[in-house]
Amino acid sequence: MEENANSGGAPGGGRRSNAALRLWSLAVEGLAALGTVLIGGLMLIICADIVARNLFGSSLPLVSELGALLLVMIVALQLAATVRADRLARTEIFLEPFAARYPRAGNLVRAVFNLLGAAMVGGMAWATIGTLQKDWASSEFIGTPGLGTLPTWPFRALILLGLTVAAIEFVVRIVALWNTHSPREASA
Repeated sequence: MEENANSGGAPGGGRRSNAALRLWSLAVEGLAALGTVLIGGLMLIICADIVARNLFGSSLPLVSELGALLLVMIVALQLAATVRADRLARTEIFLEPFAARYPRAGNLVRAVFNLLGAAMVGGMAWATIGTLQKDWASSEFIGTPGLGTLPTWPFRALILLGLTVAAIEFVVRIVALWNTHSPREASA
């Protein structure tokens, strides 16, 4: 059971790190669950828009803008869980045989992959901060005044949260690789 709780993060370190890893896992999976709920909401919005187009001959307000923001938000919210589950696209045909033959070099390649992932996603999160600040300061909204509007900052804030958690998850994976093959454990 203890190994299971640690499989997504850095193993060892006693009860305190196990509790922290469980909380972190809960946060990552909670964001993914929120993304899944939002997928259902997006499907309902799209279906309602289809019905409105067929019955009334016109689209519902906000559907295209809301759909675009929701789609980006869903991807950002579920990215950390994708990283945690090791489901990102990469060349497994090379990495798995290479890592089996040269375990240390394979883990180095994995660490570099995770480091680059953390840098790239962290950069996207950093860029999102500026957009969030601009949207907040200018009271940016989507939609048409009089028909329906929504502020964009809550969407941007959740995108920032998802990207930040994903960048941290890449770092957690680096720490897990280090702890799995550290000299401390080899001598224990």
